[in-house]
Amino acid sequence: MKKILTGAVAAIALVGIASPAAAQTNQRHYAGTAPIPYTITNPGFFGTLAGELGVAAQVGTRYTAVADAPSDSETATPTVTTTFNLTGSVNKDCSFYAGNNASATNIDFGVIGVRTGNNENVNNAFEMVGPAFANIETLTAGCNFNNEVSIQKNDVNGLVNAAPGGYDTDEFQANIPYSVSAAWTGVPVNTVTSGTGQSLAVSTSQLGNTIQQGAWRSNMTINFNAPAITNKGLVAGTYAGTTTLTLSAL
Repeated sequence: MKKILTGAVAAIALVGIASPAAAQTNQRHYAGTAPIPYTITNPGFFGTLAGELGVAAQVGTRYTAVADAPSDSETATPTVTTTFNLTGSVNKDCSFYAGNNASATNIDFGVIGVRTGNNENVNNAFEMVGPAFANIETLTAGCNFNNEVSIQKNDVNGLVNAAPGGYDTDEFQANIPYSVSAAWTGVPVNTVTSGTGQSLAVSTSQLGNTIQQGAWRSNMTINFNAPAITNKGLVAGTYAGTTTLTLSAL
């Protein structure tokens, strides 16, 4: 049959397809000329038997094409998604710049003036001339986690004269009450928002006070104010007290 091979050259194309999976080649063809021209493509049992008889009788021919290759070692995955878990840690910390040495936190009012004129009325003699005050500012303060800001005096009586000698308690006293107030920019505890003005105050009659905050960093001002004592005179001597500011991460 002339139609079995129509060209002078037969070209064989080899094709490999990685994905998706394709059927492998397994072809069998028969063709013959006598006694009746015939073609048989991919025959079953009886077709194969007839085709082979034609080949054996030298009145037919046969063409076979078989191709095979091992399959993927595992099921192919056109899309692969991988999630990387990134972790790290930041230590809790609070900071407060209080100068370069211990003397920076020693606040000296100097002479706390009292009325010493001999022409003062007896009801005014030895009373404070005016209030005593101190102002502290640091440009670096804060905590990087929920925290507590605490102000504590060592004595609710304020500045105390530890060696006053004897005195008439109806006319004199040996202590100077004072208040403390602190101000900074922060946020309430467990709150995620823009910082606003925050404050903490301890009155002249309080020993201390605390407030909880979220993470904050800003400047902080601390003001001490000892109102003038005008109902009693002050016993001479040294008046002292301590105030402790504590920033502690929760």
